[in-house]
Amino acid sequence: MEPLPPRLQDAPFFTTRMARDAGLDHREIATAIRAGDLVRFRRGYYCPAPTWQSADDVGRHLIRAQAVVDSLGADRVALSHVSAAAVHGLPIWDQPLDRVHVNRTDGSSGRIEGDVVHHLAQIPAEDVVDVGGLPVTVPDRAILEAATRARPEVALTLFDALLHAGLCDQDQLMARFREFERWPGMRHLHIPIRMADGGSESVGESRGRWFCWSHGLPVPSTQFEVYDEHGQLVATCDWGWPEHGALGEFDGRVKYGRLVRPGQEPGDVVFAEKRREDRIRELTSMTVVRLTWDDFNSPRTTAQRIARQLQVAG
Repeated sequence: MEPLPPRLQDAPFFTTRMARDAGLDHREIATAIRAGDLVRFRRGYYCPAPTWQSADDVGRHLIRAQAVVDSLGADRVALSHVSAAAVHGLPIWDQPLDRVHVNRTDGSSGRIEGDVVHHLAQIPAEDVVDVGGLPVTVPDRAILEAATRARPEVALTLFDALLHAGLCDQDQLMARFREFERWPGMRHLHIPIRMADGGSESVGESRGRWFCWSHGLPVPSTQFEVYDEHGQLVATCDWGWPEHGALGEFDGRVKYGRLVRPGQEPGDVVFAEKRREDRIRELTSMTVVRLTWDDFNSPRTTAQRIARQLQVAG
């Protein structure tokens, strides 16, 4: 197939009608799909294969969400729940992204239809904002919408991310929670919403705090600062248990990848992190608890290790 017309190449998606207007007929579209040049991700909607293949699950969900709004009409729906959270740029973990969530603003009924979950709710105008041309529920509402359909641990990651991004503060979040506390799915959110802490900078850090709470271990404070003998800030640790003489770090691959500078190798970053940890121990005489994604998959062993390091019963 010849290269797509520029206006189709540059778009996150295009419709059958847009393809026709650009000079492509049904046969050419079908040929491009078979050749792997195009991806048909919903009926009548296509995405250039390089764009689709380079996107992660959240990126593909965002493409699908834009297509859903295009299909249903921006005057009839507002993206909501996990779809709105993704549009607001908040990290999404362990939530299904195969369907787009919308709140109907036209009074239509709630239902699941193909790749769209239609929610029926009375939404005041101030609860819908425009983000890049998309009607979206405001961040605090979107996060509570998503949390009602998530496990408490997942809900905590959402609340932490919302606060860390500065999209609302703890008082605003609690006020919104009280406003919607009679919603279905809200009862299981009492603990995670009270644990929410904007100091958690990643899903892994939030999960570490939830892990400690759910295993009866002391819940750490976030972003514990370590100073040298001159009062200069040397390091900020993800977690702190100062009363137990321990600090904590979450080691995610993304974290190390983000720290690699031009000309550096990953091993350089790991070595620098070891020297940083040695310096923290030297200054504080505290032990350092390190957790990785894999540690969460061995909860009993991990809980026992943390208990030993904190010198508490586990």
